[in-house]
This record gives sequence, structure tokens and C-alpha cells, in this order.
Amino acid sequence: MKSFIFGHTASQLPIPAYRFGNENGTRVLILGGVHGDEIEGVWAGYGLLRAFSESFPFNLNLTLVPAFNLDGVLKKDRRNNRGVDLNRNLPTKDWSPEIATERYHPGTAPNSEPENQALVKFLDAEKPRYILSLHSWKPMLNINGDCRAEAEAIARETGYIIEETIGYPTPGCLGSYAGLERSMPTLTYEIERGLDQKSILDIHVPAIFKSMKVSEGRK
Repeated sequence: MKSFIFGHTASQLPIPAYRFGNENGTRVLILGGVHGDEIEGVWAGYGLLRAFSESFPFNLNLTLVPAFNLDGVLKKDRRNNRGVDLNRNLPTKDWSPEIATERYHPGTAPNSEPENQALVKFLDAEKPRYILSLHSWKPMLNINGDCRAEAEAIARETGYIIEETIGYPTPGCLGSYAGLERSMPTLTYEIERGLDQKSILDIHVPAIFKSMKVSEGRK
């Protein structure tokens, strides 16, 4: 394992990231805590950090960011320190300045936020073959791009449904930016909101661990 600084938050906090595997392995990115009030995804991210630190038997070049929106996680707020929803701020073709509610504030311009600037820079440089984004809502595996095989591996362990749409418009989201517009298949893992930490560590972390075997086959 190698640790590095993925980028900085709007309040200038460093965003820790961890790299596992080997340079020649399939490139995978896992993000937790894109929404700071979805603590279930953060718990899963840190659970994966522990699991991968103990054993990483995969031919992958995997980057893990357990708490991407670190300001939001610390404040228990969906948004970053400038009140922007990072999953509505990416420079997608459908980005919109329209503010449905403050909870979904897209920012003043696409990619205006330092967290997303770091993410876009990483995606441009690393070009991961698969992205897993850990959220919480109603139990669902939302696929954007060709990542059904990973979703099915997780679904076998969790019973979660697989959907190609989240069910409502999400302009400026990661699934559109990476999964649909840049051929970087993106799975948004919506862990059951309010699920206890033990269940996340006992069920969802092992499910993700098993799904990594599928990702090894990506070229």
C-alpha cells in the first residue's frame, strides 16, 4: 500500500488516498463519501482500506479514496465547504446551473470545486477501467457503462437490484461524466441508508472484495 494526497478540499484539507496492487494491473478507482452525510459509504470505504491492507490478492492497480468530500464528512453535510453538491458539479454535457434546492447546488460553473478538479485531473491521467462510487440511499446498484458483471457479483452477495438509471435527473454526476461520456464504467453503490456499521463491514465490504475478481478481467 502507498498513501498519497489525492487533492485538497475547499477548506484546503488534504484528501488522503491509497494505492494497492501493481502498476501493470487493471486500473480501478473507488470513491467513498462523495456526499458527506452518507456515512454508510464512508464506513464501507474505510472497511475496504482495512481489508485491502490485510490482503490484496488481485491483479489490479487500485486507488481508494475513502472520504472524497472530507469537508462534508466532517460537517455531516451532503455538500462541500462551499455548499456545492460534488455529484452535480462535474463538467458533463448535461451540467445545469439550475438550483432545484440548496441540497443539490451545482456550483457557479461546471468543475468549479477543487475536489472535482482533482478528480478530473486523476481521471484524465489514470484513465481507470472501472469506478466504484459508494453512496447510501435505497438499496441499489446503479450502473453507467459496462460494469454489470461487477454489479452482479455484488448483487449475489447482497440481494440488491441493478438499475441503469437512478430514477431522476442527475446533471453533473460522476456516472454521466465518467461512465457514459468517457467510457470509464461507473457503478454507484447505494447502500441502504441507516444500515449499521457492523452490517456494512460484514456484508458489503466482503461483497465488494469479491467483485474485485471480476475487475481483474478488464483490459
